This record gives sequence, structure tokens and C-alpha cells, in this order.
Amino acid sequence: MATATVISRRQAIADDLRTQITTGELKGGDRLPSETNLAAHYQVSTPTLRGALALLQAEGLIEKIHGKGNFVRHPLRRLTYIGGGRTWLDSARATPQLHITVHTSQLRAQGHLLTLLQVSAGTPLMQFLCIRHEGKSPHSLVRIYIPGAGPPPADGSCDPPRYSHGDIEARLAALRPALTEIRERVTARLPTPQEVATLRISPTLPILAISRSTVDDTGHITEAALVVLPGDRADAHFITRPMTEKERREG
Repeated sequence: MATATVISRRQAIADDLRTQITTGELKGGDRLPSETNLAAHYQVSTPTLRGALALLQAEGLIEKIHGKGNFVRHPLRRLTYIGGGRTWLDSARATPQLHITVHTSQLRAQGHLLTLLQVSAGTPLMQFLCIRHEGKSPHSLVRIYIPGAGPPPADGSCDPPRYSHGDIEARLAALRPALTEIRERVTARLPTPQEVATLRISPTLPILAISRSTVDDTGHITEAALVVLPGDRADAHFITRPMTEKERREG
């Protein structure tokens, strides 16, 4: 019975704060009172109060910034991931309010990258870490891996913080050979601790994790991308074209 009461109080607090946010009483960017003050206001324990805030974090209504407190989020722009052969940048072009930071690094294949890229341990890789931002807030992230690619710029610096979409695609196009097939897998899961920290999201917010591989005409994987899209701001969109009679005969 006590557990049901705690859940009821947690939900009631979340409902009250949600109403304040949706009616505009609390606006995007507003800092909430401290958790201690909120717990006292609602006459609940701090753990119960934090449970209520976690519900709102999972809905994308508030975010907790370490060392600063809880803030009301500005309305989030939704992205649509376009599958079936489009590049992962297509949705970003359609959402110019988002900008992308890109960092490059070299590493050796190990762990899950061995299966993802179907390469042997120690194979040199070029990694592109791309994070979309809306204003100052991280929005989504992509890690792109290219086996056997050359090193980053000679001075060892990272790429400029605001690459244009065309610049990124041009650089990747210069590194990748012609492809014949794209393989995509979409999984819904909870974020890793690193993803929580990078995207400043709740650990209870589901994400869309998209694994995308490009394959050349010899069957080798020439590029792989791991796309992380928080579930409160993203959709996946796939279009399948039926085969023509000629394609069926030739296949």
C-alpha cells in the first residue's frame, strides 16, 4: 500500500509540473527550484521527488545539467531518419536549425567493431564523431567508421566545429569506394551511460539505435555508422519499392 502511495505522489507531482510547462507558466530555459525546495513544497521525500522529475526527463520536458540543476527544455525539433539508401545527413539538411560538430580520430578495430565492420583485430580505422546540436543542447549523435582510411589533418587537430553538411559528405565520399548495398538495423533500447552523458538525456529514455553498413561490389564493408536518436525527438522512415517484373526475372 505504501508503494502505491509513493507512485501516486510521484505521478501527481509530475502531472502538476507538466501542466505548468504545457500552459507556459514554466517556460523553456527556466530553472526549476532545487530538489530540496521542491520536495519540501510537495511534502515528499527527495527520492519521491526525483522519481517525478525522472518521468518528465523521460518525456523530454526537463533536463538535468550536472552542477546546475533541472531546467525546462525548449520544445524539441523532431528528426526523421530516412532509410533505404539515403545518407544520414538528409534529415539534417531538412532541419537547418540543427548544426553539427565533427571530430575525427584514428583507432584500431576491437570489440564490437570487429563484428560491425567484419575486419580483423587491430585494423586501422578512421572515426568521425558527429553530434547534432539545437542551440547549445546536444540533439543526436552518429559515429562513422571507415576501415583503412588515412590519418586526420597533419596538425592532429579536430575538424572545424561547424562543418556544413556538404563538407562532411564530400570528405566521406573521397574516402569511400563505390557501394552496391546498404544494410540497416534499427533497435529500440535504453541509452548507455556514455550516451546519457553526451546527449544529456535520462537513462530511462528509450533511443533508436541504427546500425548502418555500406558494402562494395566485392562484399566488403567499406563504411559503418552507428546512429543514436533519442526517442523523444526522432522517427524512422523507410520506403520499400516493389521489384518490377524485369527485376524479378533478372534476379
